[in-house]
Amino acid sequence: MNDRQQDKDFSLADDQVAWGHMMNREANTSSVLVKPVSADCNLNCKYCFYSPKAALYPETERHHMMDQVLRELVAQLMALSPERASFCWQGGEPTLAGLDFYRRVVKYQALFGIPGQTVGNSLQSNGTLINEEWAKFLANYSFLVGVSLDGPKELQDCYRRDHVGRGSFKRVLQSVSWLRQYKVDFNILVLLNNRNIEHPRELYHFLLEQGFKFLQFIPCIERDPEKGGPAEYSITPEQYGQFLCTVFDEWTREEIPQVYIRDFEDIVIAYVSGESPSCIYSRECGKYLVVEYNGDVYPCDFYVEPRWLLGNLTEQPLEEMIVGEKLAEFRSRKAEMAHECRDCSWLRYCNGGCPKHWTVLGFDHNYFCSSYRTFFEHSQQKFLELKKIVAEKENLRMVLPR
Repeated sequence: MNDRQQDKDFSLADDQVAWGHMMNREANTSSVLVKPVSADCNLNCKYCFYSPKAALYPETERHHMMDQVLRELVAQLMALSPERASFCWQGGEPTLAGLDFYRRVVKYQALFGIPGQTVGNSLQSNGTLINEEWAKFLANYSFLVGVSLDGPKELQDCYRRDHVGRGSFKRVLQSVSWLRQYKVDFNILVLLNNRNIEHPRELYHFLLEQGFKFLQFIPCIERDPEKGGPAEYSITPEQYGQFLCTVFDEWTREEIPQVYIRDFEDIVIAYVSGESPSCIYSRECGKYLVVEYNGDVYPCDFYVEPRWLLGNLTEQPLEEMIVGEKLAEFRSRKAEMAHECRDCSWLRYCNGGCPKHWTVLGFDHNYFCSSYRTFFEHSQQKFLELKKIVAEKENLRMVLPR
């Protein structure tokens, strides 16, 4: 999940950063991650964790959210979220749903909105299908777009290819040019795999040279279904720890970083407020819900599986699922895992990390535990300095005339 319409208020590069704003940023179950085409995608990325989910819905080859489901989803979430409702449209590749689908989205949001309520829309895309018409629409309705890009051409095209083997690098940059032309806010999401993880400094500076200032790095660890260990494209804990340290050092060369890197900014917020807005570093999971194309609801896109099906919103209201026992059980799992880490001095910042990283290989600890230890030891002093800067900005904001 990402919502830079809010994130921009909390960036260290923004002189208006404020503790009060930070505390309001926390995600909750007024946020949904929607899969309007399920796992359908025009790319065939080798490391995609979501593509196997198509097996859950074999009744049709192509998946598309019906109007009845869309209307019900928007109506229920808008009613549950009188201040702000957040919709993140994801896949698969959510642009496959077509522009007319998203025109209906904003129509229903306007129809079911109430006075004073705001709505956030974000679209997580592989960035290959966005053209001028898409860019105009996204700009008109203030969508935030997350664009997946693994680095320069040789790194992007290593794994991010279409179904006939063509690379996606040129198409992504063309889409980005349309987003820029129409001033659409966008982030770059980088999936750290066994290829690009080896070039942290070069990767970071490539992104900066492209003019990308809002970044998110996501570590890849998936299980090899045949051998049982990490899949070949996965990264090691040592690689991830070194990557974080190297990029952090580049990020903090300036006293106040001028690039937004989600993990780092979320950790700053944890230093300041005691609670991270990121589900990865939070004390419990379940801050948002996942809605599949047919209305099935799950607590996390890593756990779209029969065991964690909360219900279907056309048959049971979201309001009931939110207070249901199954979601409560899911939320409690993280605290149970983190209990094993109770003597670790870094627990207050990582809170055990993502449960997927505990269970993906069947370990009794987080796969990236040593990564976090390495990084937090390396970065602590600088984070304390950044915490002081944030506190000083907040104090100044409170005494200056409005």
